[in-house]
Amino acid sequence: MQTMSLRKGENKALATTPVVLSVSVQGPAADVSALLLGVDGKVRSDDDLVFYNHPAHDGVSIDGSAVTADLARVPAGVDRVVIAASVDPLRPGAVFTRAPQLTVTQPASPVLSFTAPDFTLGETVVVLAELYRRQGGWRVRAVGQGYASGLAGLATDYGVEVEPDKPAASSAPVPAQARGTSGSARTVVDLAKVERRAPGLAAPARQAGQALADRGIADRRAAVYLILDHDWHMEALYESFAVQAFAERVLALSANLDDDGTVPVIFSSKDEPFLEEIRLDNYRGRIGQLHTQIDWGWGNVAASMRRAVGHYQESGAADPAFIVTQVGDEPWDKAEVRSLLQNTASLGVFWLFVGFGRGKLAFYKNLNASASATFTNVAFYDASKNPGSVPGERFYLGLVDAFAAWMRP
Repeated sequence: MQTMSLRKGENKALATTPVVLSVSVQGPAADVSALLLGVDGKVRSDDDLVFYNHPAHDGVSIDGSAVTADLARVPAGVDRVVIAASVDPLRPGAVFTRAPQLTVTQPASPVLSFTAPDFTLGETVVVLAELYRRQGGWRVRAVGQGYASGLAGLATDYGVEVEPDKPAASSAPVPAQARGTSGSARTVVDLAKVERRAPGLAAPARQAGQALADRGIADRRAAVYLILDHDWHMEALYESFAVQAFAERVLALSANLDDDGTVPVIFSSKDEPFLEEIRLDNYRGRIGQLHTQIDWGWGNVAASMRRAVGHYQESGAADPAFIVTQVGDEPWDKAEVRSLLQNTASLGVFWLFVGFGRGKLAFYKNLNASASATFTNVAFYDASKNPGSVPGERFYLGLVDAFAAWMRP
């Protein structure tokens, strides 16, 4: 049987048949679990945590280190199934250093394998993958995100209340009751979702929603991407949390355009573009955590653009892509950037270059300065040297103005 390796953040379509996700761990003993989540990203009840003390529920079952999901039997109220591995955080020295390996198998389909980068920050639980609904079918996404809070902390993030007064005999929490519900149909802007999962982003999400409404596209949808410049001259802006604040504002905008609460983030540096994601449930300090995993360098903007387009096409999304590309200086690969802009005009991709930093940005500012410019899917927004100083209302109008004109028929 053919085997295909998944990269972190990559996803593949699945048949609506039983799928087995097998976990192999090198190092301390680990437990495998699954969480069934509604459209709001929370469990519907405590039964939605499937682990060794509650090994089967609604088409999802645990057998040792393998999770089986009978996708045809998973109820319609379940939008996503998260697969996690955890060690006992109370056991001295019990942390992940080598990432668990995941193998995904279905009858008459290629075997999928995924190994996340190794961990270095004392992680005691790792989300390996998620099964999620898309356009009437199911897909699997390689995640590979580690946390230091143990399974109890992860379960709490997804809406499971864990009994605090019972000592943990293992890494599995003792669920008490769940505060999540299956949710209802999404309104134009589901601010309740943001307030539940990321209350600190509720205000900017409202500002972003108002900007979209003002420009007449409050009911439109788009897959939002974020590319960040990781050139050496951006170091001070990362250290001052200016880049983190910028990413949070983009995430708040995405909550109005794409209901999965996730923005793929690509760091443009000297090496292969680094793809990760920022979500409503993990955004705090996320950019600072991620950017330390890659070296500073002269950013390869074109390579990052290609990575974003590739991810978008592989996702099978029906909605257009809104790729917010933060730039701090001129690109060294100008001809290739121009070629990519021309070649993606027919793919449903809109590029917004957002300038902030210390470098010159004439190339991006002048992309559409000529009367003969052909980049109908491109705009530039100067966010000043410190985008955090720009008031929210003005900031979001700057982000969505040209995009809204492109989106309107």
